[in-house]
Amino acid sequence: MVYKKLKPHKIADSELEFKMREQWKNIYCTKNIRTFDGVLVKFYEDMFDHCFYESANRIKKDKSILSLNRLEKMLWIKDTLEDKNAILKKGWDTKRKKHYENRRVAIVKGNYVVIIMFTGLLKAKFITAYEKNDIQNIIDGPDFERNEKYFGK
Repeated sequence: MVYKKLKPHKIADSELEFKMREQWKNIYCTKNIRTFDGVLVKFYEDMFDHCFYESANRIKKDKSILSLNRLEKMLWIKDTLEDKNAILKKGWDTKRKKHYENRRVAIVKGNYVVIIMFTGLLKAKFITAYEKNDIQNIIDGPDFERNEKYFGK
């Protein structure tokens, strides 16, 4: 799979957020994006902030800084979902301290993570995407397993 990067650092600061939001909307929110195994993943405009802003303060989780690093990998979300060689794991619920049955974590390029939440038969909603320096806790978790509820027979 070819993972292409955008070049947000070449866009004037005054236009950056607007242009990147337009990219997000045009690439993800107005098109049907399917995973390599046929799951339709829905994206919404308001997910942009969660996905492309980073927190200046990890404790407050303020999402106050627009991340050029995350923006340049915007296209990787679609590529990851379509990559049949991605490592697939169950998502982790930090509040309940157990793995979700309806969240799938896809890992590519060693540490790039895309998370989706299943909402029905072959349907899911995008949750987030990011690079994670220490990925071992995800790798050590259980593999994602297809089930009838989300994949049919």
